[in-house]
Amino acid sequence: MSASSATRIGWASVTPALLWTLVFFVVPFIAMGVVSLYPKGMAGMSLANYTQFFTNQSYWRALTNSLEVTLLVTLLSVLLAYPFAWILAFIVPERWQRLALMLAVLPFWTSYVVRSYSWLLVLAEKGVVNSTLVNLGLIAEPLQIANTRAATVVGFVHFFVMLLTLTIYANLKQLSPNYRKAAADLGASGVQTFIHVILPLTLPGIMVGAFLTFVLAIGDYITPQILGGNNELLMPQLIMMQIGRRGDFGSASALSLILMAVVTLAYLACARWLKLERA
Repeated sequence: MSASSATRIGWASVTPALLWTLVFFVVPFIAMGVVSLYPKGMAGMSLANYTQFFTNQSYWRALTNSLEVTLLVTLLSVLLAYPFAWILAFIVPERWQRLALMLAVLPFWTSYVVRSYSWLLVLAEKGVVNSTLVNLGLIAEPLQIANTRAATVVGFVHFFVMLLTLTIYANLKQLSPNYRKAAADLGASGVQTFIHVILPLTLPGIMVGAFLTFVLAIGDYITPQILGGNNELLMPQLIMMQIGRRGDFGSASALSLILMAVVTLAYLACARWLKLERA
């Protein structure tokens, strides 16, 4: 096969994907960027929508709230998912691991909205959590858990810990048992083997899961709206307010691009760190 024929075949293979990306990502992205430069009630192009974000304290606070919630969710999810994945990979017998994984992903089989409303019922004033604590005599009055940041974090962690478990589990299963045997032969304890051998080798899997958690959580509108009770303004809520209440598509576009820039910075940080780890 000649070089020109191979080139034509190659372009023919990638053209559908390129067209899909162009039509459904590049063009909408450019359109959103253009719309963001037209502030509502003003003639001509301007950076007013972007300057408003940095000068309006409530807008800036929405971003910091989103970052605080997302980072907390990511950290808790990693801390819970790693031991769970370890148990699945090394403690659960091989013949039961598929069943255990199936049980672990059962939450994904339920609608995301249904799960959020279920947690709202569980965390309500007369829900399972408060009723149990009152009946055990641990508290005298029901706690205000629903419609708070804590409820939002709980709902997020319940979903994302399973996602992280799967990525970390896959990473752990790829490790050769010879690593642990070699570390033991060199006199390393179980804790030393984990810190100096297992953890560094599984960090790429952790970072992939953590980044996915970060991206999905920071852009999620449903969980904070249902479990948070709209009592704390996050970036997705702020963007929806610009469209639903003000009809300000320019401001909503600018806020969306700012949120995308934050996600891009997070990706660049993770990509650079993973590259160093591979080196």
